[in-house]
Amino acid sequence: MRRSNLPAELNRFVGRAAEQDELARLIEEFRLVTVVGVGGVGKTRLVLRTATDVQKRYADGVRLAELSALRDPELVAHALVESLGLTDHTLRGPREVLTEHLAERRLLLVVDGFEHLVEECAELLRELLRGCPRLTVLAVGRRPLRVDGEAVLTLVPMDEADAVALFTERAAESAGRHAPAAPGPVRELCRRLDGIPLALELAAGRLPLLSVEQVLQRLDDRFRLLDGGRRGALPRHRTLRTAIGWSHELCTPEERLLWARLSVFAGPFDLEAVEYVCSGPELPAERVLDVLGELLAQSLVAREESAAGPRYRMLGTVGAYGAEWLAALDETERMRRRHRDWYMGLATWCELEWFSPRQAEVAAATDVALPNLRAALELCLESAEDVPFAQHLAGTLWFYWAGCGRLSEGRHWLDRALGAVPAGAEHEDARLKALWVLGYVAILQGDPTAAVAALHECGEQARATGNALAEAYATHRMGCLALLSDDMPRAEELIGRALEAYREQGELNSNVLMGQVELAMARAFQGDLEGAVALCAEVREICEERGERWTRAYALYVLGYAALTEGEPARARELLAECVTIDHAFHDLVGLVLAIELLALVRAAEGDAREAAVLQGAAAPMWDSVGLPLFGSGHFNGPRALCERQAGEALGGEGYAAAFREGQALSLDEAVDRALAERRDPAMRGFPGGATAPRPFRTARTPAPGHAEARRLPLR
Repeated sequence: MRRSNLPAELNRFVGRAAEQDELARLIEEFRLVTVVGVGGVGKTRLVLRTATDVQKRYADGVRLAELSALRDPELVAHALVESLGLTDHTLRGPREVLTEHLAERRLLLVVDGFEHLVEECAELLRELLRGCPRLTVLAVGRRPLRVDGEAVLTLVPMDEADAVALFTERAAESAGRHAPAAPGPVRELCRRLDGIPLALELAAGRLPLLSVEQVLQRLDDRFRLLDGGRRGALPRHRTLRTAIGWSHELCTPEERLLWARLSVFAGPFDLEAVEYVCSGPELPAERVLDVLGELLAQSLVAREESAAGPRYRMLGTVGAYGAEWLAALDETERMRRRHRDWYMGLATWCELEWFSPRQAEVAAATDVALPNLRAALELCLESAEDVPFAQHLAGTLWFYWAGCGRLSEGRHWLDRALGAVPAGAEHEDARLKALWVLGYVAILQGDPTAAVAALHECGEQARATGNALAEAYATHRMGCLALLSDDMPRAEELIGRALEAYREQGELNSNVLMGQVELAMARAFQGDLEGAVALCAEVREICEERGERWTRAYALYVLGYAALTEGEPARARELLAECVTIDHAFHDLVGLVLAIELLALVRAAEGDAREAAVLQGAAAPMWDSVGLPLFGSGHFNGPRALCERQAGEALGGEGYAAAFREGQALSLDEAVDRALAERRDPAMRGFPGGATAPRPFRTARTPAPGHAEARRLPLR
């Protein structure tokens, strides 16, 4: 995990030296510091700059959690888990996950945009600060949290010197050689705008078209207009609304319309989304790019880079003003539905493209779109008529919940969607999909009771309605549950039946291939190693043709298992190294921890008992995030038990324990690096006194039921 997820600054930070010093001092003295102030006063920019400056104080880094796009209070803890880069597959609540992770870490957590969720945020942060003595929280909002021990820094507008410096610099960026030179009008403009940074930046964005004197004249007219009708507003609030409203008046009709319609987005958005959601007869799609460019030039929209490419974002204050105009145009509901339709389409595209060479791109795009997907789900759950859309969307995102380490949030939305009562029963297919996805997620979370309930309901309803595909998915996941429960004959029977149904329906995707890998596991555990290898070799070939990597990793795991059993540890290490790389990229902790445990056994087979023990120690904390170690399965526990026995015999009790503790202390990224490291010395290491290294695996060939020449694995 990176030490910091703070965004890079796109332009130079100007002024605020005294405020930076004061904030840095408060962070040193208090464990909770909240920076408050009016909108547009520069709270976030100051906090991010200060957090960047002081990050060396924190051994475990600085993390930013942005809450402004959240609407569901239950997602506050999920957002903090996300900001810390944590993946947790268990049934533990996100609060428990946070407390456990932060308990001994010296970390600065920056929480921005909490004011609309202040009660939930205050309660959570109070709990974290009590349970995590080395945690420091730096919060940003328009009001204090009112938590015991909180220090509050009220950020006031810039003094004249800083305001002039900021305006001059932004004007030079905006107007280039036409930047203002006369200091008098600039100082007057800064005074008229009360030194509010957002207002200054908006004014600077107008200088390519207007002189400073013209800006002043228009602001004077606008102030007089507002003073006549809004005397109850706070002066600085009125100043900011004046600056935003004046900027709005100077926009063309197309720019105003786009500004209003952009307010439906939550978090970052891309050009294609804007072209679909915001276009119409008054704003043709081919005009959107140019109009968006104008809003960007006027500092009304910001451009940022993301893992999925360039994205745009509208500042909260500017977006709120646009939302007022959208409501005045009576377009709010229509735009929200267009927004929902786009993101449902995006989810559908991502589900299809997950089975393609664009898997990594899909994962990144879904990550960036998550705030907007949440907004779409929220809209779908507001009315009974739209509940089927929520069920469909929550089910369509199965690849993200299961494949990208988002089980906890996936469970949240699936439970909500399935718990809502739809207006009618004409969209049963959407409910069936959500049911089998819920069953899948519950299995991975180690919740067999919920899994069986969801899958049983799905299977029964699918048979009643003639939905053969949904029935196949329910059967498949029941087989997966049998696999993890050590009932190999039943797992083989159910998964085999599902695969046959998939073939009859013409279904081929990552789920289908995963079923084939799971069938291979069931056969391998029953002694049919040759059959397992044949199944996974076919999966690997299809994955290579389609560019699929997520399922490929699981096939590599089985092939590595087979290679090690056949006495080929070097071959097993090569296969498992690729498996670890893929699983880590997709945040798939289940696949990752299984592969690292098997790699530990590879190290033992190669004669490096100490490194084997280190890798076993590194895997232990991962199981805390996955759930029940090895799912409680004796079959999946085989490599761990054999490795522990071999390494323990070679190192002795104290030596094994010391190496195991070394592995436990590794971070996830460090554990992955350790697992992928090349052997430093092919000779035996870690065997004091010349003890004999464990012999390579040898396969005991024993007939198994139904197989004339089956191979029984010695790993059980």
